Parts: sequence; C-alpha cells; structure tokens
Amino acid sequence: MKLSEVLVRPVITEKVNLQMERQGRYTFVVGKQANKLEIKKAVEEFYGVKVAEVNTNVVPAKSKTRFTKAGLLSGRKPSYKKAVVTLAQGETIDLFTN
Repeated sequence: MKLSEVLVRPVITEKVNLQMERQGRYTFVVGKQANKLEIKKAVEEFYGVKVAEVNTNVVPAKSKTRFTKAGLLSGRKPSYKKAVVTLAQGETIDLFTN
C-alpha cells in the first residue's frame, strides 16, 4: 500500500491530546487493509520518528436517525480502522504546524 493509503488523517480530540502530552501516543485513521507493520513504516517515514508500538481497532458502523421538516431521515456512518501509535521515549510529532 502507498503511504497516502495507509495514513488517512490524524484524530484530534481532547482525549487524544492528553495522550499525546502525557504518554507520547498518537491516534490516526488508517486504511482498512493496512496492517501494523505498514502503519509503523508509514509513520516513521512520514514524520521521521521512531515508533515503539502500534495498536489497532476497527470502529464499527453506526445507524443514525434525524428528525427534519421532511420527516424521519435514517442512514449509516461507515466503519473505519483506527491506529494508536506509541512513540519511542523522547520522540514527538507536531501535528498542528504541518
């Protein structure tokens, strides 16, 4: 897989920001077909850091319903794969300037 297919986007939430500061763990949305070795290689090449550990999980699809003037609208949010990358001691990624 290409680098752009492996790393889709970083996840920026309050919980992830605390993990970045305290534990050096960064969360990314990754391609469904990407495995841990490809994710590790992609993060090391793209950001120039040393990765210690990669954990992955697949977030399941959800049904969503809205009430509107036109009536009840229902649909689905797609599933996606998420990777939590732990960097080596002393390494950091600056996601906000790039």
